Amino acid sequence: QHRDGVYVQSIVPGTPADKAGLHYGDRILSVDNKDAKDWTSAEVSKNVRGERGTSVHVQVERIGSQTPLEFDITRGGVPLPSIRNYFMLPNGVGYVGLTGGFQQTTADELNDSIAELKKRGMKSLILDLRGNPGGILEEAVAVVSKFIPAGQTVVSVKGSRQGDYRDMKAIGGSIENVPLVVMINGGSASASEIVAGAIQDYDRGLILGTDSFGKGLVQHVYRLPYSTGMTLTTARYYTPFGRSLQRDYSSGSIYDYYTHGEDSPDTADLDVKPKPVGSPVTTANGRVLYGGRGIEPDVVVPAQKFDALRGRLNEAAFYFTRQLVAGKVSGFESMKADKQSFKTALQPGEFAVSDKLFDAFKSFAAADPKDGLTAENINSQADYAKTRLRQEIATATDSQEAGVQALLETDPQVLKALEVIPQASGLVARVSDPFK
Repeated sequence: QHRDGVYVQSIVPGTPADKAGLHYGDRILSVDNKDAKDWTSAEVSKNVRGERGTSVHVQVERIGSQTPLEFDITRGGVPLPSIRNYFMLPNGVGYVGLTGGFQQTTADELNDSIAELKKRGMKSLILDLRGNPGGILEEAVAVVSKFIPAGQTVVSVKGSRQGDYRDMKAIGGSIENVPLVVMINGGSASASEIVAGAIQDYDRGLILGTDSFGKGLVQHVYRLPYSTGMTLTTARYYTPFGRSLQRDYSSGSIYDYYTHGEDSPDTADLDVKPKPVGSPVTTANGRVLYGGRGIEPDVVVPAQKFDALRGRLNEAAFYFTRQLVAGKVSGFESMKADKQSFKTALQPGEFAVSDKLFDAFKSFAAADPKDGLTAENINSQADYAKTRLRQEIATATDSQEAGVQALLETDPQVLKALEVIPQASGLVARVSDPFK
């Protein structure tokens, strides 16, 4: 969604959009002959979706074409993996972005990602759970099982009835004894918190970021007449050492509960935290941990703050890149890219933004009054602008995954995770005996 309509931001290989021939930067003009120029991205998505095998007609505007392009797209499935990004960072540190929820394939995806990163020389691991809303409990247990011995409790499920209690334990398999940093934020919920909580209780790795969501309830929805329903809480999740994952929202409203997440103010910035539930526990490494507040990170790193200027830079980076990959930026015609290569990982220094390219971007952005940008305010955010420009170029030329990598490589939370890897190294030896 951009200021003058909805554009194709990236294409997933092998999907109906790819097979039909849609490209990065295509502006959606109509869907099934309905004018879509003023639609939101949600409206476009609603009208494009439909029953598998049926067809939808889409008209787009593409730079370089004198007339709109017409596409008949046969609807089909679009893969939504749990892990969209994995790549190497400096000093043998691997990064895995487990941000797409816990699905039936999550543990297998993690196994494959780690195996590939080890081939590339991985010695330490950053596991990113930021924004992961949770999912299948058994997959969370399988993920934790990669890092702690079989038989150790991963999560306890305590029901509302007397004696309704069960421990879910780590399953057998190869254990990864690499130093581990797990990243969380306010959008990390449920199964994500189970993973982070177990890693933290056993001193298996460092937890970094901001407080997690605090969703530790097992709930069932019962349908009622008149298109209504009732959600009934039947159990709660607890970490291996007995900490409740559920945040206390009793002093707030239902709105507070459903709006607390990755886009809300970081809980680390709030003056008042919910009271802990139960007694605090102390890990073998001396960390004092509390329940009833989600998972609190060992290393607090607030998320980047975004303002109106950065929003305008984001818009300018997209429109400039759209011209760039169409071969329309003077002096940079060689950067023309007819379609994305679908390469998912960047090489060190790839798509670095040169001074000459940045000057061209500044001239382009400052010339468009809609952006309200000048050379001066762009220079005041030069590092951010260069990162966003590199992300956009990597996306347009390669893939969304490559673009995300470009952004993550300068993410302050990721950079701090790299910095604390030596601390995580000191925790690995305790995995065989948490009370050693």
